[in-house]
Amino acid sequence: SDSADLASQILDNITPGDLVVHIEYGIGRYTGTREMPMNGHLCEVLCIEYANRTKLFVPVSHANLISRYKGTEDTPVKLHAIGGKRWSAEKASAQASIQTLAMRMLETQARRKQLVGFAFSPDTPYLQEFEASFPYTETPGQAACIKQVKQDLVSPHPMDRLVCGDAGYGKTEVAIRAAFICAMQGRQVAVLVPTTVLAQQHYDTFRDRLAAYPLNLAMHSRFCSKGQRDAALEGVANGTVDILIGTHGILQPDIRFKDLGLVIIDEEQRFGVRHKEFLKTVRLMVDVLTLSATPIPRTLYLGLTGARDLSLLQTPPRERVATETKVVRQSDEMIVNAILAEINRGGQVFYLHNRVL
Repeated sequence: SDSADLASQILDNITPGDLVVHIEYGIGRYTGTREMPMNGHLCEVLCIEYANRTKLFVPVSHANLISRYKGTEDTPVKLHAIGGKRWSAEKASAQASIQTLAMRMLETQARRKQLVGFAFSPDTPYLQEFEASFPYTETPGQAACIKQVKQDLVSPHPMDRLVCGDAGYGKTEVAIRAAFICAMQGRQVAVLVPTTVLAQQHYDTFRDRLAAYPLNLAMHSRFCSKGQRDAALEGVANGTVDILIGTHGILQPDIRFKDLGLVIIDEEQRFGVRHKEFLKTVRLMVDVLTLSATPIPRTLYLGLTGARDLSLLQTPPRERVATETKVVRQSDEMIVNAILAEINRGGQVFYLHNRVL
């Protein structure tokens, strides 16, 4: 039944002792399931404990009202009291904060559209040579996307474009082309990525593609020593670093670029809204290029409604094999066999799990 499926989904994501949120009563602690008589029948319920050891029993048919609590800090969480006013006040405060943030975002977008910023030259030195050095043939989607990005850079209005495409469809090359145009005209580029591994991968890719040109690249992540990170920040401040690739650390308020012209954000759903809007608010005149395989609904909505420019990479590269997806019951044996099959053929495995204990 639908109720049984929904309860199964809820129970897959929570275990006794976890904090959960009920839309009407707030944060409580899930203690497990039990059967209780309701209307002459035994009914399975989810048991949630609130402040003062008050118990709430939620029928599985109402399981959609419950979600697992996702905190942002390690500070202890105080359970709400059933019937108390704190939860209502916090919901109202959160709603007001969302509306305020939304207004700021729309205001930023409107100001960006009205401002006259830096217009890059359409013919940068060595651009044709650099594009010809791409070891692959651009897909039609890639070519169209690169053309749109070039038009944005030439325009006097700050760029704010979302490039959406599956993994392996060529988003990184689009970003490299934009970075080349910007850096070869004397302005700096910041490439923001969510993880240290991705920072290293991008650094290696950018370095290989730009090796023949007089551009200085630097990386800022946990993989770098403190001396290397300090040198990278000093380089962007005095202008000796043309392209900085880094994680959240490059969003520190005290970081200064000598002449920042382009910000590239990879997989923006991994960053907080405040991080991204901080960049746009502080650097209203900066071009922003966002790459994503899985944009969050808010970002996609802004693109579809025209608040942000949207480019779609829908053409797979030649010889690209379509991704095969299977939805199966959890089985350790199947997971082991799948991993061994991939390892035996010399491939790589990425194991994604919602909880890593």
